[in-house]
Amino acid sequence: AARLTAALGPLTERVHHENLSADPALWGRVVDDERYALVARVGAAARRHTEIVDVHLILRRGDAVLLARRAGTGYADGLLHAPSGHVESGEDVRTAVIREAAEEIGISLAPGDLRVALVMQHRGPAGEPRIGWFFEAEHGAGGTPVNREPHKCSGLSWHPLAALPDDMVAYCRAGLDAYRAGERFVIHWHEDGDPIAHRPAGPGRAVPLPATGRRP
Repeated sequence: AARLTAALGPLTERVHHENLSADPALWGRVVDDERYALVARVGAAARRHTEIVDVHLILRRGDAVLLARRAGTGYADGLLHAPSGHVESGEDVRTAVIREAAEEIGISLAPGDLRVALVMQHRGPAGEPRIGWFFEAEHGAGGTPVNREPHKCSGLSWHPLAALPDDMVAYCRAGLDAYRAGERFVIHWHEDGDPIAHRPAGPGRAVPLPATGRRP
């Protein structure tokens, strides 16, 4: 029983061991060998919630922010988005945004160049939930941005934060709008029929979450 319980452990959520040897009524006599039942609850791995973590760079040049136009990726091509990417295995979010900034726009940021701007849980149409970390940095930190991935990006451009273009990925636009409004935590949850692109007249999907104002 002990060996089987140990073998089932990594594959199940819970294993219950019921000793049956001590009940002679089950067997019609007293027994001295090991008789037992194991009840294993399976499927924990399928039910456990996990999310991809992505990072986004809000590169500021005064009142303007840098946006990249997606191309050739198969997702949101033609739309503007902040420089961004996924956290890789073993990375923390700050390391990831520094790496992505170097890969996408050729700047070498230091940890001290970054400030946390916003954390957003978001879901694309018919997609899975994700956690997005938005970091702010000032233009000039780490060098001048250039398009290092022309196979994924057709160009870089600066846009006033107060007058962002409409042809943006919806959750990125919502994140920048929330950042400009001073929000720090936001949920942006698409319905399955929503477009990926921002809709100026569409239903708002961004829900700001209040941050604590308490001090220790």
